[in-house]
Amino acid sequence: MKLSRPVSWFLLAFGVWSWIIWITFVKNLVKDGSGLAFEDGDPTAYFWVHLLLAIVSFVLGTVVGGIGLRGVRALRRTS
Repeated sequence: MKLSRPVSWFLLAFGVWSWIIWITFVKNLVKDGSGLAFEDGDPTAYFWVHLLLAIVSFVLGTVVGGIGLRGVRALRRTS
């Protein structure tokens, strides 16, 4: 399957965007002072659920970005 140039770049940008957003989110989650993520210094269910969401998003962002990168590379080889 061939990806068009715009689709390849979009997928690559989406992968990078996903990493930027979720790294920021995890940093904020770890520094949470509201009591949602940590109670008496121990992680809460809120923390674990949101950490799992971030990990899944890292994996999906990596896969989608990798597909986009492969598409961009393939287009450059054929051009």
